[in-house]
Amino acid sequence: MSTTSSPPTVDAPDAVGPAGLDRPQRDASTNGATAAGSGHRRPPSARRRILGWYIGIMALVLAAGLAVQYLVMATQVEREVAADLRQEAEELRSLAEAVDPVTGEPAGRDVVQVFDAFLAQNIPGPGEMMFTLVGGSPYKSTVGPVQLFDDDDLVAIWAGFSEPAWGETSTEAGRVRYLAVPIRAEGQGVGTFVVAMFMAERLEGVGNAVRVGALVFGSAFLVASATAWLGAGRVLRPIRYVTEAARSITETNWHRRIDVVGDEEVAELARTFNAMLDRLEDAFAVQRRFIDDAGHELRTPITIIRGHLELWSTDPAEATEARAVIDDELARMARMVDELLLLAKAEHPGFLDLQPVDVAAFIEEIAAKARVLDDRPWKVVEAARIVVIADRQQLTQALMNLATNAAEHTPAGMPVEIGSAATEEGVRIWVRDHGPGIEPGDLSQIFERFSRGRSGRRNARGAGLGLAIVAAISAAHHGRVDVTSAPAEGSTFSIHLPLDPDGSGS
Repeated sequence: MSTTSSPPTVDAPDAVGPAGLDRPQRDASTNGATAAGSGHRRPPSARRRILGWYIGIMALVLAAGLAVQYLVMATQVEREVAADLRQEAEELRSLAEAVDPVTGEPAGRDVVQVFDAFLAQNIPGPGEMMFTLVGGSPYKSTVGPVQLFDDDDLVAIWAGFSEPAWGETSTEAGRVRYLAVPIRAEGQGVGTFVVAMFMAERLEGVGNAVRVGALVFGSAFLVASATAWLGAGRVLRPIRYVTEAARSITETNWHRRIDVVGDEEVAELARTFNAMLDRLEDAFAVQRRFIDDAGHELRTPITIIRGHLELWSTDPAEATEARAVIDDELARMARMVDELLLLAKAEHPGFLDLQPVDVAAFIEEIAAKARVLDDRPWKVVEAARIVVIADRQQLTQALMNLATNAAEHTPAGMPVEIGSAATEEGVRIWVRDHGPGIEPGDLSQIFERFSRGRSGRRNARGAGLGLAIVAAISAAHHGRVDVTSAPAEGSTFSIHLPLDPDGSGS
């Protein structure tokens, strides 16, 4: 063996890398990764559905986050492993190419000396093993989980490499990643240096980190879910109240309402539900009032008609008298039904047909119609030059009722005064009579249906609904009606209207 032979050479593995980098050769015996084998019920509450969606989405996000965390950390470990393997190969090359500072000759004269020196100087890291082959046969190795020299096929593959090569294989200890580097020396043998990394041990830290993350994030997820359950219950509480209120509503009990707190969508639902109950309560109240009023007031004319029919006489004079009474009662019933229907309609939307009304011209029209109604002085004492938005027909009905009422309670020949004036809220239209006045105790109930004051101030030919109709028409315009009166001094009935029922004057 010549002493002047060139030192062993080690092909640098700079051009090779881990998974995702260039791989000039791959271990033909590498095992691929194995594929993972792969009645009627009460509907859930909104709270459970919302929380179910929340838990499902958060669990999916948490699982995806842990998977990404594992992938990132595993990729980092793969890069570190590749760097460690490349570093061991670089150290071996440095040792093989080292020069003795005394003689100036290469320090390593053959591959055996290089392997012995390298294995003596280098301690393998966690999960790392080193293998050396001389002349294609196993020479020395470090201690590790599995002795790869027992795999003859793998040893043959290592011995056959002519260039640095990356590879992987599977063992009972898990996946093993290695870098095989051939060493050549002129006349002094050919060797192969293999540094291998047992990935299971290197990835154990990654698994521990992911498990710790799963424990921490899972605990936070449970706390957040419990908090979300409580928060959802608080947010959706008005919905439960809506359900309870709806169950408690009966035809005679419309008083249940929901306490509204906040201004979010659920609170708006509660407000809308309360408004709906208000409308329904009003509608049922109108219906009950109509039935009660009709039943109460129609009983009398029906009784009169029935009595006359039972006592019907063949005497022409008596028959004529009975027929007149029946016709009169039927006419009174027809008027009463019309008035009750008007009162019922007045409490529903769409009752008014709004249009501009010139108050001054309108007052003159009312006075003209009143003069046809009763032959007495009708004076327009004041007429406001103002325009209001109102239903001319319904407003005429209200004022004609007041005019009829005034004429019936004012002595013959005495004047009735009509007027209008602008006010801060809009306009005031009044009718003033010079009759006996109204007792103070009757003023609070005079606009109620079928009310009869102690003074007997009620239309003998009507059903006692005239003033109630006036009040209903005024309220439909978002206005009001009032009366000022004193015994023996007459009465003044005033209708107060905003300029626009849909505006701020209401």
